Amino acid sequence: MDWLKAAIDYGIIGFLIVMSMVAVGVALERRNFYRKLNVSSFGNKKELELALTRKLHIIATVGSNAPYIGLLGTVLGIMLTFSTMGEQGFMDASKIMVGLALALKATAIGLVVAIPAVTSYNFLVRQAKELILTWEIANGRERI
Repeated sequence: MDWLKAAIDYGIIGFLIVMSMVAVGVALERRNFYRKLNVSSFGNKKELELALTRKLHIIATVGSNAPYIGLLGTVLGIMLTFSTMGEQGFMDASKIMVGLALALKATAIGLVVAIPAVTSYNFLVRQAKELILTWEIANGRERI
């Protein structure tokens, strides 16, 4: 079961870190795109919406799945702790706490990844809606 500790530390937590970097990268790219965007260059509202919402699904996917991946790490960490307890019989409480700390670390990192991703997604969606409304005002069209 030693492989399970490495799978949690490097597999689950490593994957969460990669997900976080992807979400931050996409959020920064979208933020820069929105800043430089000239809404008057779009003749069609649907083209503008398509350009504004491109890649936002990546951030939403990270935000919605990171807690579950962290939870998977927690379940695996608790399984590791119980397995070690079963193999060794009577255990020192410090060994149990180390196993549970590993489990909870995965959950914490999952939440640390998810919260900024969801916040970024909501912020970017709001900006996209504002840019669409700006286009509609400039083109004399009402939102239906």
